[in-house]
Amino acid sequence: MILPFFLHFVVFISNDIAIFTSDYFKHMKKLFIIIFLMAFTLGTKAAVGNVHNGDGPIKITHIYPNPATSYINFEFKNISEPYSIQIYNFLGKKVYSQLVTNSKITIPVDNLYRGLYIYQLKDAFGNTEESGKFQVVK
Repeated sequence: MILPFFLHFVVFISNDIAIFTSDYFKHMKKLFIIIFLMAFTLGTKAAVGNVHNGDGPIKITHIYPNPATSYINFEFKNISEPYSIQIYNFLGKKVYSQLVTNSKITIPVDNLYRGLYIYQLKDAFGNTEESGKFQVVK
């Protein structure tokens, strides 16, 4: 806010500077539009990439019951390499982690508070393959 106010003040001092400020604002407007469009495009790709990266078939087939009261089940398909499922609270703190060794795992949610939780299925390198959310009610 200080820079545009300063340039607006300079417009009244000299006509030559007024031309400079006019060009400056035109270029800044173009730059702002380009940055905005890039951020929107990258944000959209990141949001889609967090759900499923598209490299292969979907690994998680069912999540139930949702909302959960005492446990939540995750069913998987095509698990051929080591994966881990990680659960985060809505503040981003990891509250649970487990290796996926079977086609179905049951996670107790008795020790979790009521609210929304994010799960992430990660490969051996720590890359997120799939993610989603579920709710705990008590």
